[in-house]
This record gives sequence, structure tokens and C-alpha cells, in this order.
Amino acid sequence: MSNSLGDRPQYVDKSTAKPKKDSQIKRFFRWLEWRFATPEFIGGMFTFLTLFFFMAATNTLSGWLYVISGVSFALLIVGAVMPKRLLAELVVKRSPIDPVSVGDDLWIDLKIENTGRTEKRLLEVCDVLPEKLSNILRQEVVVDVIPPLQEYKWSYEAKTEKRGVFLFRDTEIATSSPLGLFRSRRACPAGQKAIIYPTVLPLERCPLVDQLGNDSNPRQYSDDHNYNNATEGLTKTLRPYRWGDPTRMIHWRTSAKFGELRVRELEITIGGQELAIALDNSAGWQPEAFEEAVVAAASLYFYAQKSNLSVRLWTSDTGVIQSDRAVLEALAAVNISKQNDVNILKDLPDLPVVWLSHRSDNITQLPLGSRWIVWQKIGQASPTSAQRSQGLTIEINPDVQDLSYQSLRSQLQEGLLA
Repeated sequence: MSNSLGDRPQYVDKSTAKPKKDSQIKRFFRWLEWRFATPEFIGGMFTFLTLFFFMAATNTLSGWLYVISGVSFALLIVGAVMPKRLLAELVVKRSPIDPVSVGDDLWIDLKIENTGRTEKRLLEVCDVLPEKLSNILRQEVVVDVIPPLQEYKWSYEAKTEKRGVFLFRDTEIATSSPLGLFRSRRACPAGQKAIIYPTVLPLERCPLVDQLGNDSNPRQYSDDHNYNNATEGLTKTLRPYRWGDPTRMIHWRTSAKFGELRVRELEITIGGQELAIALDNSAGWQPEAFEEAVVAAASLYFYAQKSNLSVRLWTSDTGVIQSDRAVLEALAAVNISKQNDVNILKDLPDLPVVWLSHRSDNITQLPLGSRWIVWQKIGQASPTSAQRSQGLTIEINPDVQDLSYQSLRSQLQEGLLA
């Protein structure tokens, strides 16, 4: 059994929403709803009528009034006890959540299992999203019926707004079944982790990476010019000809054998072409600038990988990591540290790095051939290029929010600071 995607999401404008203090009566009824059961409007009216009939019976000593009040009290007891017992037979399971990037839709899949031998009717299911994950604070759906020993599948999507590692905890289920006199609510554990990757900018060129290491070995870091001009070397494989392939790479003997053009692919040697993207997450960052630095780190990592370089990521929390998934998860989880480590550079790997920081006092201590990006406030003096490294200065403008990071992308594709 599954639902439609148009279930009732509740949207709350976070910029204007202000927390309101509930009265003591509301807090008491909310506590009663979670602990036992709280009366619905019809339940309150029925309780009032039951008390009225009971008082009339004690006044008139009329037997039929005693019968009415007794049956009414029995119905009230059943209506108050059954909702909590019915909820105890429900189990919620949340499927693993696939990681997505900021701005993409996050899909959440839930299964509500009825482990009892009676059907469950009129359930209000509410899934509370982690704070800052999306502009949707909570998602609700009303389930008409779940047959015995069956399950109800519920899927919905939420547009992500911020990178990070978010934890889904509980799913709330409320019901007034079977009589509709009292309502009870229960939190069903349905924990699952959602990882939101930072944005990766598509860079067409980046002098920070293209010229990295030129100070130590100008021939070590080059583009694929040598590969495009190669006519001999270790052949990795033969593949069909594609438009744009150089004719000198055609293997004529194999092409004549198969009756179609076959092109040689040479083995690419990238030994020694190593670098690290180093992100300084020590205290002192402005939040907007740090988010830009995380986006820059992810973009530079994948650009260097596309350029056939052996690239790694370094942070003070994780050390050196290399696989794509581990890098994206580390960048999703990284936060500004509460401590300002002045000796943070002593743990850097011994190879050229691209240093992303908010401090310019330590760029002279970077390994030979390194590059740097420093985020500074508008009007602050830009650091001069050190003898051992060159870099780029990005000014922080708190009045302008560029959520698409187009300005950052254009600056990463510009030349280095002379």
C-alpha cells in the first residue's frame, strides 16, 4: 500500500516564524496526549453528557439513567484506552537515504507496519525533519487503513538548503480510533542519517591547480598536451574511433581486420603528480565565507581529479583522505572549530597544497610550490605573494548572498595574485 506524492506538507517561513509560548493548559493537554490520551471535542461533550446523566440518576434514582451513564462511562474508558494500545502495534522503518547535493531533492521513504491482528484506521503520521535541512519543517499524511500484518509505504521529497550530516530520529503517529473520543500520540523510532554534499562548481580552467608545483618542478605538473601529441607508448586498449580522435592514434592493422576504425588508448602515467586540497577550519571564519571555502575545496578536488592529478583532501579533523565518497562526506560534515590552532600547518602533508584559509599570516610556511586562497573582509590589505607560493584573495561581502556561487566560480578561473 502506498500513498500519492501530494500529501499535506506544512511549510513555515523560517525568517518570519517566531516561537510562541503555549499556555499551561495547552502544555498539560499535550503532555496528556503523549502519556495517555487527550479528549477530542466530541469526547469532551460526551464526557459532559455522561456526568449529566449520572447526576440526574443520583437525583431521581431512576434505573434507566444509571444504565445510560454506566454504558457511557464504559464507552469513555474504551475510547481512552484503545488508541494507545493500537499505536503500540505500529512499527515505523525508514529506508537508507541516498546522499544528494545542496539544492537537490532528498527522497525519504517510510514503511509503517501493522504488527497486530486488527486493522488500524485513521492514523495521522507526522515526520519531523532535522533543523536547517529544508524549508519544510514537518511532513504529514493521513492513513485511512492498514490491514493486519500489512505495511503502508510513504514517500515524500524535501528540497535541501544546507550541506551537512542530518539525523532523522522519530516519526509521530496519532489516532483517535476506534471511537474518536480520545486522541493519543506516540513517537516511533525511525532513525536514519542523511548526508548533503556541498555544491561542486564546474570549472573550465583553474590556474591554482594548473600551475601547482611549477615552482619545484616545472615539468612535473602539465596538462594532457603530451598525451595528445604522443604517437607511441604503452597501449592500454583499443576502442572504436570517435569523432575528434587524432588520426595518428588509429591502429590500421586492427582496423583492417575488423572493418572499422580502431583507436589506441595509451597508458597515462601520473606518478609523482600529487597535491592536496587543505581546508583550514580553525576558529575565526565568518559562516558565509566558510561555506564558500567548502564549495571551493570540493570544486578544486574534482577539477584536479579531472586533470589526471593524484589529489587528496586534508582537514585538521580528518587528516588526509582520497576517495570521492570519503571526501564529499568529510566536506559535508566539516564545521568551524571552536579552537584557533596556530600550529595547524605542522600537520600538513609533505607535498604541494592548495591552502584555503581566512588567515594570511601563515602562507609563507606552506610547502614549496603550494597555492593559497584567503578570504578577507572588504578593505583589508591583501597578502602579497610569498617567495614560496602564490594565491588568490577573495573579499567577503556580508551584504551580498550568492547562493549559486557564480562569483566564486569566476574568481577560481582567474589568474593568480602577482
